[in-house]
Amino acid sequence: MEEPARWRYEMGPIRPPSEGRDQSLLIRATRNCPWNRCRFCPVYKGRRFEYRSVAEVKQDIGAARALAGELKAASWRLGLGGGIDRTVLQSVVSANPGVYGGSADPAVAELCIASLVNVGNWLATGGRTVFLQDADSLIMRVPELLEVLRYLKAGFPAIERVTSYARASTAARRSPAQLAELREAGLSRLHVGLESGADEVLQYMEKGVTADEHIRGGRAVVEAGISLSEYVMPGLGGRRWSEKHALESARVLNAVGPEFIRLRSLGVRTNTPLHQQMGSARFQILDEDEMVREIGLLIENLHCRSYLASDQMSNLLWEVEGRLPDDKPAMLNTISAYLSRPPMDRLSFCLERRRRSYYNLYGGFPAEVQEVLDRAREAIRGEKPDAALLVNEAISALKQGFL
Repeated sequence: MEEPARWRYEMGPIRPPSEGRDQSLLIRATRNCPWNRCRFCPVYKGRRFEYRSVAEVKQDIGAARALAGELKAASWRLGLGGGIDRTVLQSVVSANPGVYGGSADPAVAELCIASLVNVGNWLATGGRTVFLQDADSLIMRVPELLEVLRYLKAGFPAIERVTSYARASTAARRSPAQLAELREAGLSRLHVGLESGADEVLQYMEKGVTADEHIRGGRAVVEAGISLSEYVMPGLGGRRWSEKHALESARVLNAVGPEFIRLRSLGVRTNTPLHQQMGSARFQILDEDEMVREIGLLIENLHCRSYLASDQMSNLLWEVEGRLPDDKPAMLNTISAYLSRPPMDRLSFCLERRRRSYYNLYGGFPAEVQEVLDRAREAIRGEKPDAALLVNEAISALKQGFL
């Protein structure tokens, strides 16, 4: 490996929140999204999908190993016995000014810092999980993905879980033997964006997959023994398809039987094609109460034995989480308790919870966001007729910053 390359490796823009909590090592297997047409998604717009060569990916894995070695050596020098904390990272930075300091190219130094932090956090939390980026690593040619997985496991024998995003249509094209071989090589979990089980919604959102393909792809993953997380997007059907979106999503999930169902309530970003459709006859966004009712309808009709997770800041009621079917009554009771509160009480709850989520992420508010927040709060205090409108405006502004 070239000397500069050992200090950095390439990382994509996103990973699931569950991989963040576990502080997974991020390895970019492909660049961007091979589909990249979904109306609701802002992530890869304007970026071309690219395969990465196995040699490139192996070099990145090698860089991560080299950084792990640097950090562990620094820890022992500092008398920390291999433990990793902020002082260890700072020690490596201080000892290598040509890499991280003022003499380094700023863009390269930034990537080196990001790589060091990712490896440091990963080691500090046990060094057990790896996430292969970007949007559909399963699209890699199977022999090449197998080579990457085996190299990864050989380089980091302590790894317990390797996960990745995948498209259902890609999974549906993989044979049972291919998926089983990938599992045996170390691929232990796939995250798939179901978004909706309603064909009308999937077609309108240009998801590029049908409900039937979702079932076939999901079942193929489950039957291969790979853990499956399916992502549902409450609100994606708008008012027009809300009921069908909930019922058909439940139908597909019941047919697939994933290990996890993860709620990702819709937040329409200004830099998406969907934003241009808001308020049109075909797409009217749900308010918070309508979104909660839709989630309740989804849960009522789920009969699979999955864990339903609300592990993302887009969801209003984080408490709606649990094992199906045992925890279904408790989840529905939480939804009922919220909907039974007086209207102004619900508006105040929504505004405060969304405000807190934003503040916890950024530590403050831009002036224009603070202004709409203040107007909404004043309207609630005065129980003004336009309170709901102003609260929805404030929440929409806050959601622009949600991750």
